[in-house]
Amino acid sequence: MIKAIIFDLDNTLIDFMKMKKASCEKAVDAMISVGLSLSKKKALKELYKIYYKEGLEDNLIFQKFLKKVTGEINYKKLAHAIVAYRKARTGFLNPYPGTRKTLRKLQKKGLKLAIVTDAPKLKAWLRLVYMKLDDFFDVVVALEDTGARKPSELPFMAALKQLKLRPDECLMVGDNPKRDIKGAKNLGMKTCFAKYGCEAKKRVKADYVIETIEELINIIKEDVLFNQC
Repeated sequence: MIKAIIFDLDNTLIDFMKMKKASCEKAVDAMISVGLSLSKKKALKELYKIYYKEGLEDNLIFQKFLKKVTGEINYKKLAHAIVAYRKARTGFLNPYPGTRKTLRKLQKKGLKLAIVTDAPKLKAWLRLVYMKLDDFFDVVVALEDTGARKPSELPFMAALKQLKLRPDECLMVGDNPKRDIKGAKNLGMKTCFAKYGCEAKKRVKADYVIETIEELINIIKEDVLFNQC
């Protein structure tokens, strides 16, 4: 029987890529407005190349971008990029529709709620607090807690230890087939693919597939009925 639900954070609870793309566009616009001699399309292409190489959490992304495309770090352009990025990020950092209502219903059913994320701990908590989701979770496991990224078993095991539950008593919900679903399945957890958060159209071998986070309520109802039979 499912006693806890473990969520990925970005693109499972938060529409992270929508926020990231909108913020990057504003940052590029800002740099162009103060003299960056590059088209917006070309600038975004180069910026995303660095992101995919260095990781989406890279704090020095705009320094690396300017160094690559201009050969130097112009601090006026850098400052404009950072300010524009932060302003846009605030406006686009939102949970998926129905998230709060769903988490509240799950809590009322007596389920423990947890997060296992590859994001740095402070960034994870900042996102949760900003969206007013922090009080829903009993456990938050971030990168610093184990030093390992999913699909390593270590982050999942850390969450299970804090929850004091077996793998088969937990449902992992995530948007990434290789990291979230594969990692949890390898440990013996039930899995749920958050299809709404995955841009790639893939067939995923998960126990459940959901189009919206609200569908989790039906999964829990089914699990309860099954275990009562």
